[in-house]
Amino acid sequence: MPLCLFAAMMCVTAGMSAQEKEDIGTETVNVIKPYKASIPDAFKVREDPVLEDSVLLQKKEINYSIFSVPVASTFVPEKGKAAVVEKRKREMLYNSYVSLGLGNYSTALLDFYTSREISRDQSFDIGLNHHSSLAQLDETELDTKFFDTHLKASYNNAGRFYRWGINAGFHHQIYNWYGLPEQAGFDLPVIRSIDERLTYYTASVGGQLEAVEESVFTGGEVSYKRFWDAESSGENRLVFKPSFEFPISDEQSVTTHITADYVGGEFRHEYYSGEKMKYGSLLLGINPNFVLGGDDYTINLGASVFYGMDIENSDNDVYIYPRIDASYRLVEEYVTVYGGVKGGLDQNSYHDLAQENLFVAPSLGITPTDRQYDAFLGMKGKLSSTVGYNVKASYRAENNKPLYLANPVISGTADNEGYMYGNSFGVVYDDVTTFSAFGELHADISRGLTLGVNAEVSGYDTDEQEEAWNLPVVRGSFFGDYQIGEHWSAGANMFFVGKRKDLYTHMGAGTTPLTSEIVDLDSYFDINLRLGYRFNDQVSLFAKANNIANNRYTRWMNYQVQGFQVLGGVTFKFDM
Repeated sequence: MPLCLFAAMMCVTAGMSAQEKEDIGTETVNVIKPYKASIPDAFKVREDPVLEDSVLLQKKEINYSIFSVPVASTFVPEKGKAAVVEKRKREMLYNSYVSLGLGNYSTALLDFYTSREISRDQSFDIGLNHHSSLAQLDETELDTKFFDTHLKASYNNAGRFYRWGINAGFHHQIYNWYGLPEQAGFDLPVIRSIDERLTYYTASVGGQLEAVEESVFTGGEVSYKRFWDAESSGENRLVFKPSFEFPISDEQSVTTHITADYVGGEFRHEYYSGEKMKYGSLLLGINPNFVLGGDDYTINLGASVFYGMDIENSDNDVYIYPRIDASYRLVEEYVTVYGGVKGGLDQNSYHDLAQENLFVAPSLGITPTDRQYDAFLGMKGKLSSTVGYNVKASYRAENNKPLYLANPVISGTADNEGYMYGNSFGVVYDDVTTFSAFGELHADISRGLTLGVNAEVSGYDTDEQEEAWNLPVVRGSFFGDYQIGEHWSAGANMFFVGKRKDLYTHMGAGTTPLTSEIVDLDSYFDINLRLGYRFNDQVSLFAKANNIANNRYTRWMNYQVQGFQVLGGVTFKFDM
């Protein structure tokens, strides 16, 4: 052992001596070898390891306790109350009602309506309206009573693919040509010889159809009306209006409305010559429309093309009109501007003219009105959450616009009709342009109070006539409805009509006027109030006061209206 240790020490010493003599350098070599695990190297951990602690720790049970000290308090909480919501009593619904009223001027009012459900999809409705007055106005020599009764019935069916219905009606009217001109100075025997009574009859039937599901044919309507009077005048009118929709894409389509409108009739004789008058007109029209829209704008692009046929005079023509309108929302629901240009060929009829002016003579010229264009620009929206507004300016050009003009007094003939004493109106046609400015406000003040006011100012320019006869320059109206609690309700309606102009003419046996003068018709203001009281769901009372200012104005020349009128009655609802 010592020998070996000695030998090793000698070698180390010799090496050190050699290094001192010569430095051979150093070099580091790193040997990298990836480790490859082998199965014997793995160690599996037991799911339930064995604890080798000499002393196992035992959990100790800990008991918690609090030190409670009573605290004196003077606070006494109040019992909460649920907010009370006003709950209206559910109103019973009845399928029928009748309203009866009586008033001064021997006025009677009847209004009846019933709706019967035949099945879930079928219903049948009947309505009857009557209004009459048998009193005589003190300012007139001729009879002033009137009698107006309208009966209507309809059947409706809500089918799976189409909703359709049919309707029929009959209208009976009795009035009098009582507006004798004071300028004529008729003596009592002439006045007593006048047969002033005029009677109108209207019978109508029609139907409508509407597609429930999407289809090219969207619906349409057809109607026939027979109108005649006690002077052997009669008129027939047939209207057919189908509608179609042609899809272009998933969101856009072209809607097309087609119109076929025929009117024809005859009068026993012309106002001057006594010759029979016949008329007939057929209008065929098509109106395609294409709508473009976004979140804030809508544009409707279309046109109307009409083919008009004057059957009696064999005069036919084609009319083309623009149908463009657009709207743009500037400020949400507060400001929306809109405008457009429209036109059309409007059918006139004896029935429509007589309903607008009941005192026309049965000797009217009937021809369509060529509404070349009606351009308008306006703005509408809200001034606040409860007040809405609408202002509009328009410029309209119409050819053959009907104007009501008083018929002349014809003297020197022994066989005058009851309407030939300057107490009836005819129709003259002229080319008229109209500029108008319109504005209205509508306010929902509260749940039960609604107010509204509107006004319109117009200017007219005629081609051949001296004036735009019987067209007012200013119109205005005001309305209000107020629900006072559960039982009371009230309302008001006021309207103003400005000055108009008419023409008084007195003719002799020929056609040369003896006298002729323009007559200014005064403006008038009419105030009407109504009051209602509801006892229960079935019975209620009503009262109406009309023309409260007792202004006996003339709506048409020489035709004074009734003065202050009061009418009261009862309404009863029931199940028939």
